[in-house]
Amino acid sequence: MEISVAVLLISFLVLLALNVPISVSIGIATLLTMLVTIDPLPALITMAQRMASGIDSFALLAIPFFILSGLLMGSGGIARRIIAFARVLVGMLPGGLAFVNIISCTLFGSISGSAVAATSAIGGFMIPSMNKEGYDKNFNTAVTVASSTTGLLIPPSNILIVFSLASGGVSIAALFIAGYLPGLILALGLMIVCGIWAKAKGYPVGEITPWREALAKTLDAVPSLFLVVLVIGGIISGIFTATEASAIAVLYSLLLSVVVYREVKVNQLPGILVKAVETTAIVMFLIAASSAMSWILSYENIPQTISRALITISENPLLILLTINLILLAVGAFMDMTPAVLIFTPIFLPVVTELGMSPLQFGIVMILNLCIGLCTPPVGSVLFVGASISKTSITSLIRPLLPMYAMMFLVLVLVTYVPAISEYLPRALGLID
Repeated sequence: MEISVAVLLISFLVLLALNVPISVSIGIATLLTMLVTIDPLPALITMAQRMASGIDSFALLAIPFFILSGLLMGSGGIARRIIAFARVLVGMLPGGLAFVNIISCTLFGSISGSAVAATSAIGGFMIPSMNKEGYDKNFNTAVTVASSTTGLLIPPSNILIVFSLASGGVSIAALFIAGYLPGLILALGLMIVCGIWAKAKGYPVGEITPWREALAKTLDAVPSLFLVVLVIGGIISGIFTATEASAIAVLYSLLLSVVVYREVKVNQLPGILVKAVETTAIVMFLIAASSAMSWILSYENIPQTISRALITISENPLLILLTINLILLAVGAFMDMTPAVLIFTPIFLPVVTELGMSPLQFGIVMILNLCIGLCTPPVGSVLFVGASISKTSITSLIRPLLPMYAMMFLVLVLVTYVPAISEYLPRALGLID
């Protein structure tokens, strides 16, 4: 066991240091470990079998559909309409553009299911607008980066589907509903931080939108926002499954972008489809490679060993949960969300369930941990996208991000130690006992 663990860790870290893509690093490290653990021929066969079985899941069909839906919505003028709607809601408050940014990123992130897409689409509009109004460029970027992650908690969210697979079958519908309160609390917490910052810096107060203009912008945004109602309403009512909902989301996005808003031309559709295929291939290869790594970890009894070690650290469940959170925060700073969920769910889920935490609550805790990792160096993808959009350095963003990190960690602690935040809505809707 010691040799196989050493081979897995060393090869994986060396490949990452050589800047090999993480999915390839996971696959090669897993294969090398299997070659050490099993005879060469069976190792190759097992690797192929585990990668194939890792993506042989009906629930995973939802991922390519939600990816395509997000791309269609991202190209269909949705971001501009959501920003206009958010400005109607909070643009008149002190530091109102920061609030507009947070609400827009939250709404667009939930519709597109991608934090990177939210950063790109909303940041491309909001960062220059806030710069013109006298807001600090680094603060503007930090707001976009931090708030873009909230949409991953609010459905439809591909990463929640991945957790359902990794956990052995936690209800996707329950996970979707469980993400609402944590996501909204996180958005509200970031708004509190931005309000205090804006007050201290004396950022400008926006004007109240005339009611006719406000009504027009609200009505213009309603079709975009209705996607969430359509998908979640259909799942909760039992009209369709999460996978069927993803296909309906594609049809609705296509209708909205091509027919209603007319901002996606028919000749643009092949390019959007190709991009959806490319993104899906990357995600599926990540899932396949991570599934193989999860199998070799289980084969070597590593999850059980880590579970026993964690439980012996302390008799205090609160301390053990804090330790798990700190480990996941560190993992999120270095690893993409999908492989992190697939690899570490089998390791930590038995521990938290023994401590009395439900798999549903742990799913939200884990995703929230990894959301924080998306906007932290050295690997945070959302952080790098935000910096490239605003043409600033990563180091310049750290100072305005620090109070946002603190708020995100505070929300994480609340979600970890208060089960009702994750479980109240699914229980009220009869999705869990």
